[in-house]
Amino acid sequence: MDALDILTDLDNTVPFFQPIFSADEHRVIGYEILGRYKTEGEYKSLGPFFLDENIPEEYRIEVDNHILKKALQLCLTLDSDIFIFINRDADLLMHGDEEELLQILLEFEEKGISMNRIVLEISERNYHGDIEHLDHLLNYYRTYGIRIAVDKLGNDRSHLDRIGQISPNILKVDLLALRSTNTSPGFQDIIYSLSMLARKIGATLLFENIEMVYQLEYAWKNSGRYYQGFYLHKPVPDFVDRDILKDQLKKECQHFISNEKKKLEALYEITESFQLKISELLQKYRRLDSYEVLLNSLVKDLDQMAFRMYVCDEDGFQESPNIFKGKDGWVIQPEYLQKNWSWRPYFLENILKMRKEKKGILSDLYSDIETGEIIRTFSYPFNEKHYLFIDLSYEYLYEQIGLL
Repeated sequence: MDALDILTDLDNTVPFFQPIFSADEHRVIGYEILGRYKTEGEYKSLGPFFLDENIPEEYRIEVDNHILKKALQLCLTLDSDIFIFINRDADLLMHGDEEELLQILLEFEEKGISMNRIVLEISERNYHGDIEHLDHLLNYYRTYGIRIAVDKLGNDRSHLDRIGQISPNILKVDLLALRSTNTSPGFQDIIYSLSMLARKIGATLLFENIEMVYQLEYAWKNSGRYYQGFYLHKPVPDFVDRDILKDQLKKECQHFISNEKKKLEALYEITESFQLKISELLQKYRRLDSYEVLLNSLVKDLDQMAFRMYVCDEDGFQESPNIFKGKDGWVIQPEYLQKNWSWRPYFLENILKMRKEKKGILSDLYSDIETGEIIRTFSYPFNEKHYLFIDLSYEYLYEQIGLL
């Protein structure tokens, strides 16, 4: 497509609408406005046009605003609770008359589109301007009730600090990287970080580019409230029935719930099994006179599941050396004596929980700092002041149903 062809043929630049579905209602809660150009009887995406920095900003803004006005005119027929998602590149938003977009929205507010239905999707991956100036403008838009969404998340951690500064209403997570069922631990760590950050700042997660059912399940399992992608519905020139996928999404969600409940039940049973096994072993070795001797005895029974064990007190100070399973077998690591682990996430919380409930805890999956492997830790109250920690190897987790 030639830029001049588009600029001189604005009548054939039209909006398409991609539905956004919710996890709680299983129905359409909004539409993202996307630009299309009709040529030779087919519609082509205007994405490359808007992203081409060789095209002057004022030309791209002119086309963007033309499509937006057409879209909002059509949106006047929508239910009053449906959100309207508007894409804006940060550089284009800051170029020229910064209030031009706002004036368009105010014009349509008078026609019946409330500002609190507008979601401004900001992509600032290649933003070259003043960050404070951009933040000031976004906060100005907020005063009118406009919601802010940060776009194109999920590929790296570089935007986490910006998210904290902007405090958007919606975090839009891109699942393009999730093209196979085997995702890298790094990607999963990013999604976990985003879900925790969203919870802290009161933001909603919207997962986009969902093209397969396993991606939808992944979004559901990672706290996604809103979903978007070709698996659900492609962009179309008209609006769809809000309940078009209600039965399908309800059925799939029920399947996700069933799978998750089975996994949680398996984890519960495994935890109970660990609880009984460790209790019996500690009773068996109760007369041993030091923690080092105890750990050396435990390896005989836990060799196939553990690769590291140690004992800490209630404040996180290590009261034993590590016993670690290397390539040549189990070795004692005395250098870990008196190291403190209270800084680790949930450490003190879990200590208190074990003390109160007098039961062990199986951790979630995480990457071990030293080995880099995905592991779990089973911690157990040895007595009121000392706690046994058993790091379970990836090989063992892989062999057990429900542990990975």
